[in-house]
Amino acid sequence: MSQTAIPYLFMRGGTSRGPYLNRADLPEDLDTLAKVLIAMLGSGHPLNIDGIGGGAAVTTKVAMLSRSDDDWADVDYFFAQVSVEDRMVDFKPTCGNILSGVGPAAIEMGLIAGDEVETKVNIRAVNTGAKVTAIVQTPDRVVSYEGAAQIDGVPGTSAPVALQFMETVGGMTGSFLPTGNLVDTIDGIEVTCMDVAMPMVIAKATSFGLTGYESAAELDDNTEFYGQMEAIRLKAGEFMGMGDVSKSVAPKFGLLAPARDGGTITTRYFMPWNCHPTMAVTGAQCLASCVLTPGTVAEGLAIRPNETPAKITLEHASGVIDVVVDFENTLGGFVVNSAGLVRTARKIAAGKVFVPVSVWDKN
Repeated sequence: MSQTAIPYLFMRGGTSRGPYLNRADLPEDLDTLAKVLIAMLGSGHPLNIDGIGGGAAVTTKVAMLSRSDDDWADVDYFFAQVSVEDRMVDFKPTCGNILSGVGPAAIEMGLIAGDEVETKVNIRAVNTGAKVTAIVQTPDRVVSYEGAAQIDGVPGTSAPVALQFMETVGGMTGSFLPTGNLVDTIDGIEVTCMDVAMPMVIAKATSFGLTGYESAAELDDNTEFYGQMEAIRLKAGEFMGMGDVSKSVAPKFGLLAPARDGGTITTRYFMPWNCHPTMAVTGAQCLASCVLTPGTVAEGLAIRPNETPAKITLEHASGVIDVVVDFENTLGGFVVNSAGLVRTARKIAAGKVFVPVSVWDKN
């Protein structure tokens, strides 16, 4: 046989999509695993014409699941971001949108059993160590994808998947504020470097001569801005203790501006080499935490709620996303206890995906 068959589910999770795989069906060593995922997704071509990727960063994501040996967790979720064109795989970050499909996929794969009405799935995000509880709709112990929940960036409605994120602070850098500062100045631009669910470099849109209300396409066409932003991101990565991040998608970059459609604040999120068409779930938690923390670059751009938990509504390029943050303001500073969001997911296809045996001969 000239190709190796790998069982898979193809799912939309939140506003992303990709293959959901059983970790046991894949090579153990990361170098071979990366080659398998590159072949599977078709990285190396803008259309991913030789794989199942969709030609965008939000459609070249992979979830790999296994039963967890953690006393708290039911399922381990290992994430990979595969590049569209550069034949690279980044195992450092996690993805909260793809995580929206982990609970349903784990039940579909038989990794855990569904309960009556709804099923609580405790998930360990192994890339960052975050703990997440997902509530999946399972009438008659079968995953339901039908419902009235709607999220901006996805047409129609689906069954809700409620997510509660815990232990998300410092997952990649070990610190809420990796540089030790609320604000740093890099290349003349004030930024806040923060690590909550995803390490980010956050700035005011006006610092780059932008309004913050530009569309994703308009921002992607602004090569001068991207050059300036990437230079700052690379230096920030070093300041955050992450080393050379030139080939890593983390830290991500975010822009802030005052809300104009009834939300808390306007945001744009970068992946980082193009603008997210909506908003990452992990990035939403970090941006919401930035808004809630006194003295960051978000100061003066939004009315900061004092009650906890607080609902922060982030306006993004395709609508809004709500993040409910349970936090404390202590003598030691701002503390994030947990963040909750509602997402949706849908199973699109199931079967086997093939990679050449020259990439991996499973036998």
